[in-house]
Parts: sequence; C-alpha cells; structure tokens
Amino acid sequence: MWKTQEGSTGRLIQLCIGYFLFYVVTGIAVKYFLRSEELGFPGMSGVEYLVHSTFGSAGVVLIVVLVRRWFRIDSINPVRLGPFTIPGEWLYIIPSGVCTAVVIPTTTLMYTLPISVMVAMVIMRGSVIVISRAVDAVQIRQGLLDKRVYAEENVAVGFAVAAVAVHVLFAREGGFEFLRSPAAVAILSSYVVAYAIRIYIMNYYKNTHAKVHRQDNKAFFGVEQLAASATLITAGALVYHSPTLFGWTGPVIETYRGAFLDPHPARLSAAFSGTAFGFVAFFSVFLFLFHGRTATFAGLVNRLTSLIAGTTATLLFHFGFGGSFPQLRDWISLGLILIAIVFLSRAERRRVQELRGARAG
Repeated sequence: MWKTQEGSTGRLIQLCIGYFLFYVVTGIAVKYFLRSEELGFPGMSGVEYLVHSTFGSAGVVLIVVLVRRWFRIDSINPVRLGPFTIPGEWLYIIPSGVCTAVVIPTTTLMYTLPISVMVAMVIMRGSVIVISRAVDAVQIRQGLLDKRVYAEENVAVGFAVAAVAVHVLFAREGGFEFLRSPAAVAILSSYVVAYAIRIYIMNYYKNTHAKVHRQDNKAFFGVEQLAASATLITAGALVYHSPTLFGWTGPVIETYRGAFLDPHPARLSAAFSGTAFGFVAFFSVFLFLFHGRTATFAGLVNRLTSLIAGTTATLLFHFGFGGSFPQLRDWISLGLILIAIVFLSRAERRRVQELRGARAG
C-alpha cells in the first residue's frame, strides 16, 4: 500500500487518481447507455439513465456510510433541540446535503437541453472553478480563511477558465440562445446557487472546525450524503406523483415515471454502472475538503481532474466502442489544463513549505 499522511501531497495525488479512474468509468458508462439502439447500444434517455444509475450510486454510498458509521461526528458545539442534543455541525452540513440533492438532477437536466453535452459540462465545470475562487475571497474578508491565495493559483484559474471557454467558443449551437431559454436559465441557476452554497459550507467547516478540532472529512461526507439521499427520495416521490398532486405534465415527467412503470431492459446494468459515480462522490468531496488548501486550489484540482477524465473517457470510448474521436477543441482545452496544472504544482510546493513552517513554529 502507498501510505500517505493527511494533508500531504501524496494523499492529494491518491485522491486525484481515484477520482480520475472512477470518473473515466462513469464517463464511458454514460456514453454507452445513452448511445442509439440502432448502433447496438441500450439507447436510454438521460432521465432513464439518471433514475437507474442513481440507485446504484446512492446505494453504494449509503452502504459505506452506514456500515462504517461515518455519520458520527465529534462536535465542537453541541446544540440542544428540545430533549435532544445534536452536533451543531448538522445545522449546516444537512443544508449542504440538500444542495447536493439539487446538483445531481440539475446536472442531468442540463444534458436534456438543446445544447451539446460538452458545452453543458464545461459551463458547469467552469462555474465551479469561479465559485471556488469567490468563496476564498468571501471567507478571507470574513476572517474565516487565514491563508492567502497564491498568484500561481490565480493564474491557474485563468488557464482553467480558458480551457472550458474553448468548448463554448468552438461550439455551434444551431441558433439556440441559451440565456433566452427560461428552462435553461432556471436549471443552470439552480445548479450554480446550490454548488455555491455547498462549496461555501465545505470551506466553512474546513476553516473553522479544523482550527479547534481534528477535521473529520468522513463524518462530513456521511451526514451530507444521508441528507442528500433523504432529499432525493422525497423529491423523487413528489415528482412521481406530481401529475396527481400538482397537475404537472410534460415529456420529462412522463419519461421519469416511465422509468419506474416500464423500466428499460438495461436498468440493472445501468444501476451497476452507477456505483462508479458513487465512488466518484467519495473522492470529489474529499478533494473539496482537502486539508490545508484553499477553496481555489481544491476546486481547481477537482474540476481539472474531471476534465482530463472526460477527455480520456471520450478517447477510450472511441477505441473501444467506435465513438467520436476527441475534437481539436478537446486537445486545445487539454493543453490549457496541463498549463494550469503546472501552476498548481508550483502552488502546492509553496503551500507544503508554508504548512511545514507553521507546524515547526
């Protein structure tokens, strides 16, 4: 085993490798299950795949959390609620879980819009990079973050935003104007707001809890995911019964209900493939919460790893299943990502030296 210490560069690399590998599997699975039946693939719709894969991803997460009892948190500020005493951290971790439950379906709903999947992905990834930098700025002003964002991190943000912008600049949308679609604006706004709140909460926990107590990322993850699962189950039931309860109708709701009433033959395989996305959640949260790093740095590492994994998945799907070969914009974007990583590596060396100096002092 490659043994590493909490907060070390080695541990960071381990998390990136795990995130990369499971994200590649997830990317290939999505392409496989959504590809046309005429070409010999399952041909599932995005909503159908979301329903079945979510069972697999949520299932593996809940099993680990419950078996390992990661929901137990050593609180630094217990709160009294009537006859019960609960960890004060629950008051903000549970809302983070609710935001997670918003992020999951809005991610898939973005893919149902009349824009390319690649453009939808880069818009979402780019927004998270910008949000992470904004969270650092806010929490520095609030006195929660006592670290400064290095110049190398800011330069990396610039190259990362350029990398995602390449896809938008090269895209041909066939006349679809994103900002003039109420549905598109509502979905993207929900995604951005939910992720902004979630990243702020993650870094609030990291920048306050760790100052007076050991930072327990597993406990944060466990409570957050339990809250997310409860929210998804509740919201899923409401959407399923929405025609009766609210009179809602439409292609998306019909497809969603059909995934339960008349499930696709490949549902079990889709659910199994969803376990890879479940493991992605572990590595993603642990990267966002990585000890001793700014939100800017952690957000960049998280998103850049997923961008590289996305290109890798496209390449492997091309050779393995005859999918499209990565386009010129993918390679340009990858080159900009690699430049961003060079600056991130410089920032990491500076941060490690800073942390060593703080421990020695």
